[in-house]
Amino acid sequence: MSDGGRTSSIDRVRSSARELGLDIDIKRMDQSTRTAGEAAAACGCDVAQIVKSLVFENRADQSLVLCLVSGKNQIDIPYISKYYGIDLIRCDTRRVRRETGFAIGGVAPIGHLNPIAIYMDETLLRFDDVWAAAGRPDSVFRVKAEALAKAVKATVISVGETG
Repeated sequence: MSDGGRTSSIDRVRSSARELGLDIDIKRMDQSTRTAGEAAAACGCDVAQIVKSLVFENRADQSLVLCLVSGKNQIDIPYISKYYGIDLIRCDTRRVRRETGFAIGGVAPIGHLNPIAIYMDETLLRFDDVWAAAGRPDSVFRVKAEALAKAVKATVISVGETG
C-alpha cells in the first residue's frame, strides 16, 4: 500500500517486522484499538498484554524516548527519573507524528521513521504474547514479548507503581 509515493504506516510496520525477524500478523479491527481497554476487548486478551507505545522527550537532550508499557500500568515519570536518570517530559503530538511517522493511538513499537531509544516495562515480559499497535488506531499485531524486546534492543525497566 502506498499513498502519494509514501509507504503506509501498516506497510512500514510489516516491513520493519520482516527486517527484525519478528513473526507478526497484523489485524485491522472493526472497532478502535486506540486505548489499552479497547485493544484488549478487540484482541480478546488481558489488558496487561497490551503494549502502550508512549513517546516522551528526554529533557536533557530533547531526543525522543519510546516507552513500551503494559496496558495495566501507568508510567511514573519521577520514578523513572530517580532510578534510571531519564528526565522525561510529554512530547508534542505533531513531533511524535513527524519523527515516528505514527499518530498518537497508532504508534507502533517498530517501523519508526527515525531511530529512537526504547524502554520496555518488565511486566510485558511476564507474557508469551503481547499485542501492539500496528501503525493505525484500528490495527494491532501479536508478537512474542521476549522477541520484541530483543529485536528493538529495548532496555527493560520497572515503570514504577503498577496497576
